[in-house]
Amino acid sequence: MKHLLSVVIAVLGGFAGAAIWSLTGVGNSMTRDYLIENPEILPEMARAYQAQEAENRLASVGDEVREPFPGAILGNPNGSRTLVKFTDYACGYCRASVADVDRLIAEDPELRVVIREWPIFQGSEAASRMALAAANQGKFDAFYHAMFASGPPTAESIAAAARSAGMDMEAAQAFGSSDVATAELARNEAYARQLGFTGTPSWIAGNAAFEGAVGFAELNAAVNNEAS
Repeated sequence: MKHLLSVVIAVLGGFAGAAIWSLTGVGNSMTRDYLIENPEILPEMARAYQAQEAENRLASVGDEVREPFPGAILGNPNGSRTLVKFTDYACGYCRASVADVDRLIAEDPELRVVIREWPIFQGSEAASRMALAAANQGKFDAFYHAMFASGPPTAESIAAAARSAGMDMEAAQAFGSSDVATAELARNEAYARQLGFTGTPSWIAGNAAFEGAVGFAELNAAVNNEAS
């Protein structure tokens, strides 16, 4: 509650605080008393403040975050609506969200899903590098689904997913260790940190940036808000 109160006071400080301070000299006390008397507005104000902060961070990144690494995309690559997913193959919540994203794609032929490989768990970087190699070979969708279906990434499960996707293994190994792949992972890490993401999966839809396995309904609402 104390943290929530501080967030809301910050919001009021931004919108009207300066005027209250200058006119009364007791703005902090008045604001606190009002909020204590009307606690039902605190969650709504905090959510609005946090959404605005996320929108500001997203604006600072620019449109580049919505442009996929060549081939690292699901759904309609020319779709008019975009959902960005920051993902890690060792993340159980990322795995749980696969079905939600697949349903979104099935129900919306205009949806393009940009996948940003962000390996934050131990042992997952090799899978992310193989995924970029799969994108380079035009086999990203197949590898992405095979890798998540195989469970946590290991050398064996990564190789099995790559073979299942029909990848050229020698070329994949070379591309996965290339400077191009390394630069893409560094770029995704920088985007995630600038956006304030702390884990996977994390998402961008329209002007919203949010985290977690939020489920189909919330993802669908975020994509539809982008379209409205």
